[in-house]
Amino acid sequence: MKRTRLTTQLTVLGIALFSGAMLRAVAAEGQGTATVSPEQKKARVERGAYLVGMMGCNDCHTPWKMGAQGPEPDMTRALTGHPQDMVMPPPPAASGPWIWHGAATNTAFAGPWGVSFTANLTPDPETGLGKWTEEMFIATLRTGRHQGKGRPILPPMPVKMIGKANDEDLKSIFAYLQSLAPVKNRVPAPIDPPEAK
Repeated sequence: MKRTRLTTQLTVLGIALFSGAMLRAVAAEGQGTATVSPEQKKARVERGAYLVGMMGCNDCHTPWKMGAQGPEPDMTRALTGHPQDMVMPPPPAASGPWIWHGAATNTAFAGPWGVSFTANLTPDPETGLGKWTEEMFIATLRTGRHQGKGRPILPPMPVKMIGKANDEDLKSIFAYLQSLAPVKNRVPAPIDPPEAK
């Protein structure tokens, strides 16, 4: 077949468009924004909701209140972490077999690791996971470090157990958390134990 100038130009244009599309797809995959169909996203959110409930995430990331049957998670503040307006006094010293202590809200804990506060898991961009990527979330749970490279995730977060979940389950948990309404609640930074200061 005789190649004309027009067909050559069209061929070059086609290759350029294909290459550009491939590069965008690779870049999106690397940034955790690979295309997910609406059906797949819906399925992930539903499974994530199931996993969050089954793994007991609300036990620590949702402040507790006193209910009719005793202490219970306050689901009006679901997964918002330690309340920013609840300033904790210094924890009691460890004594005998009592080596750690927990706040009444079950969102602050003191032990040999210092003092830890449960994180705001809603997608608020300033105080929650709003600026996190799927890769950051998975890296955190795989490495036990903030965003996969920062400070250690402290007890009692069962990061080693949850980090054993497969990628699809972790993506589903992240999809569910990102589907929640963002709540502004700035959780305090962890406090080092006295001997580490």
